[in-house]
Amino acid sequence: MRVPLSWLREYVDLPATETGRDVQAKLVDAGLEVETVEQLGAGLKGPLVVGKVLTIEELEGFKKPIRFCTVDVGQANGTGEPQEIVCGARNFAVGDKVVVVLPGAVLPGDFAIAARKTYGRTSHGMICSGDELGMGPDTTGGIIVLPPEHEVGTDAIALLELVDEVLDIAVTANRGDCLSMRGVARETAIAYGLPLRDPALLDVPAPNSYGYPVKIADPIGCDRFTARTVTGLDPEARSPIWLQRRLQKAGMRPISLAVDITNYVMIELGQPLHAYDRTRVEGPIGVRRAEQGELLVTLDGTKRKLDAADLVITDSRGPIGLAGVMGGANTEIADSVADPETGVVAGTTDVVIEAAHFDAVAIARTARRHKLSSEASKRFERGVDPQAAAAAAQRTVDLLVLLAGGTAEAGVTEIVSPSAPRTIAMPADHPDRVAGIEYGRETVVRRLQEVGCDAYGQDELIVTVPSWRPDLAEPNDLAEEVIRLEGYANLPSTLPKPPAGRGLTERQRLHRRVGRALAGAGYTEAPSYPFIAESVLDQLGLDAQDPNRRVVKLVNPLSDEEPALRTTLLPGLLATLRRNDGRGSHDLALFETGLVFHPSANPGVAARLPVDRRPTDEEIAGLDAVLPVQPRHVAVVIAGAREQAGWWGKGRPADWADAVEAARTVAREAGLELAVEQGQYGPWHPGRCAELYVFPEGVKTLVGHAGELHPRVVKAFGLPARSCAMELDLDLLERAAEGAVQAPSISTFPVATQDVALVVDAGVPAAAVENSLRIGAGELLESIRLFDVYSGEQVGEGKKSLAYALRFRAADRTLTVEEASAARDAAVALAAEHTGAVLRGA
Repeated sequence: MRVPLSWLREYVDLPATETGRDVQAKLVDAGLEVETVEQLGAGLKGPLVVGKVLTIEELEGFKKPIRFCTVDVGQANGTGEPQEIVCGARNFAVGDKVVVVLPGAVLPGDFAIAARKTYGRTSHGMICSGDELGMGPDTTGGIIVLPPEHEVGTDAIALLELVDEVLDIAVTANRGDCLSMRGVARETAIAYGLPLRDPALLDVPAPNSYGYPVKIADPIGCDRFTARTVTGLDPEARSPIWLQRRLQKAGMRPISLAVDITNYVMIELGQPLHAYDRTRVEGPIGVRRAEQGELLVTLDGTKRKLDAADLVITDSRGPIGLAGVMGGANTEIADSVADPETGVVAGTTDVVIEAAHFDAVAIARTARRHKLSSEASKRFERGVDPQAAAAAAQRTVDLLVLLAGGTAEAGVTEIVSPSAPRTIAMPADHPDRVAGIEYGRETVVRRLQEVGCDAYGQDELIVTVPSWRPDLAEPNDLAEEVIRLEGYANLPSTLPKPPAGRGLTERQRLHRRVGRALAGAGYTEAPSYPFIAESVLDQLGLDAQDPNRRVVKLVNPLSDEEPALRTTLLPGLLATLRRNDGRGSHDLALFETGLVFHPSANPGVAARLPVDRRPTDEEIAGLDAVLPVQPRHVAVVIAGAREQAGWWGKGRPADWADAVEAARTVAREAGLELAVEQGQYGPWHPGRCAELYVFPEGVKTLVGHAGELHPRVVKAFGLPARSCAMELDLDLLERAAEGAVQAPSISTFPVATQDVALVVDAGVPAAAVENSLRIGAGELLESIRLFDVYSGEQVGEGKKSLAYALRFRAADRTLTVEEASAARDAAVALAAEHTGAVLRGA
């Protein structure tokens, strides 16, 4: 919200010495976020005057049209002689009043003006456009042509109000009242302790039966509708300079008188309005929900297909506007056009003014549905004062009568749904307990009255909330008002005192170790947003009955395209992989740790926890019971080269084994060894997918999958060929771990190495053979490594040879050859029993 300081002074008698910076400091202390104070006209220096164009000579022989003009500037040039000026603009004629800057002046941007020779003539100054004077948004983009009543030689700096200060306020979603001069003036008056001249305090005629007919079919969507009619408008009437300048300073461009007035009143009072050309409206005006698929061409020229949830304004033909968002083109105020033969100017002469109050949620959803954010929708979705509608309509009527020579018809239409004032019961000491400081009842009541509340009672206050503050809904909101007006800076600073020596929990240490281990293994952390589209689960190839298809949906998602919370980390990581690969980074290894979300077994509505005391254990348990289940997962994705080629030798591409090794790296940080088995699941290639198991309390538990992604998934996500991935449930790993991870003991005794080559069927997974060898070898086995895989004539068709290096070591002695051989033979025997392995050459 842009607030010109000169406009603000109309409602609050600020001290003459107060600058924009001073007001900014006061409003910031009161809780408004004033981002900047813009100094309009900074560095501007005259003479800048009103001039009258006397002659125009067209100069020829140049690439663009150039005009040599003489302009009467009165005595502003010291001689009274016409000023000779060269100008390239075409939107003015002889007899027009224009803005002239004379030699010696300085325009915004430190642009000094002097007489100079150009296009074969000497130009003594400039005829100015709005852009050159820094006047803000404008529809013409050309020379400023002033109304004829302004005298030659008049100071244009004062006339155009070029010097001012504008406060730019970032209005939060709960303070819709501050999207108006009235709301900001109220906050300013409170901050300075000065009276407010409320612009909404107008004499408004009572509604009667002969106003413009209006029918409300949806009183919930529209609980108030005021209609007024003004006839006999002068189609040639233009917005006066003061009106145009106030709109420009507020960040809006002048369009036409009727539209400018509705925009001006909206900025002044915060009530959006719309003016219809009465001759284009057929029958009564109505408010209803749209019929699915209805069409409407809005003022921006876009044909929109309406949704059944959209609230629309109608006449007897159908929709004529999106309620609270944008009007329709078929009832638009017509531009004034002069007949080329008769010179008669035609345009809109009769208007119907709409000032209504619409449901905030309905307007917000309509604006987002149609991707159409307007000044009106921004105000309605944040909350508009319903009591201001009649005053805004009256203010618009008064300005149309004053500036356009119209006549206000006696008919007044006002349809209001019955409603009672909102009241809140609050202990008088509630703000004291929230802030931790004693204000006292008198201070609480005084501050609430300053924001427009009525408060009655002693120990228990009954507070009636003003119509312009829909955000005040409960005692904590009232407490916040008292606290912010008394000053956040006056709140005591009390630091929490945590127990000494507690440090990180084992869970936190595990998560940090996992991140460090993956980073050390060459992976880059790539956190992603937890929001997904349900269609991504189809791209992952999940079965219809897969538990990961049961998602938690958000009521108000950031994007309608991603309304659900993730059940797996893969979508975000795969999207990051695709994005980086598309930007030329082809060798990628990414990881993420984060929460996934599954619906609770006991869905319900969470109770609102108190803020004035610590919630009880029962209240916290009740909240936890209805929250989604949120286990923490870790996932990696890899593509391209895992090892780069160089002088040291050939590189190698990443493959499924790297994904499995990443899972083992994570498990080792929890002090666990994973059992790896061949499996088949969703996004992974059925022949290159590993199921990963742990054994908490001896129970075999699946904790994740790793391997190469299915070609269909690679194609659906646009990934590099043969991309691989891994995902583990960190919470399950934590529960399977046996307390804190123990540092490995270093034996001083020598290692005994035994190599075995086993022949198995080609379809037997190497991981299954390795697992059998590990179990069979017993506690003397220190490590096992697969160092060769061979298939060929020597082992027979349909067979393969797996060669393993087994390292044995005892903590208390040197192993004998017999002990090492016995452990090896036990390992081979168990592998033979479980996988059918046979010693090669036996």
